[in-house]
Amino acid sequence: MKAQSVLGSAALGVGLGTLLLPAAALADTTVSPATTPVGGTVVLTATCNPKSGDAIFRVTGPDRDQNVRSTTAAAGGGLSAELFTAGFTLGTYTVAATCGDGSSSGNATFTVTPIGAAPAGAGATADNRGYLAAGGTLVGAAATGALLLVRRRRAGAHA
Repeated sequence: MKAQSVLGSAALGVGLGTLLLPAAALADTTVSPATTPVGGTVVLTATCNPKSGDAIFRVTGPDRDQNVRSTTAAAGGGLSAELFTAGFTLGTYTVAATCGDGSSSGNATFTVTPIGAAPAGAGATADNRGYLAAGGTLVGAAATGALLLVRRRRAGAHA
C-alpha cells in the first residue's frame, strides 16, 4: 500500500510540474529598455504564438490606459510592437499582454523619465520565479518519490 501512495504522489508531482513549467516558460512579456526619456521608444514583446493572431498590449500608468495592437513577429519569437512615449507623463507604466487566442502573456513595467535622465536598461520582464519554483519543487518531489519506490522494490527483491 505504501508503494502505491508513493507512486501516486510521484505521478501527481510530475503532472502538476508538467502543467506549471510550460505556463511559466510561455507567460512572458518584456519591455526594452526598462527606462526611457519622454519621447523615447520602448519595444513591447509578448511570447504569443504569431499563428494564434495578434497580441494586445494594454499600457496603463499615470496618464495612460490604452491598447497597442501587434501582428509583428519579434526577432526572438513572439509578437512585438514599438511604443513612442511622446506626451507621456513621468512615472512607471505597466504593460499587460493578451495573445490572440485569449491567453495572458504576463506583464512588465517601464519608467518614463525626463529627457537626458534615462540610463540604458535591459528591460523588465514578468516575474515567473514563483511558477518555476513551484514546478521545480513538484518535479523534485516526483523524482524523489520515484527513486524511493525503485529502492524499496529492489530491497524487497533481495530479501
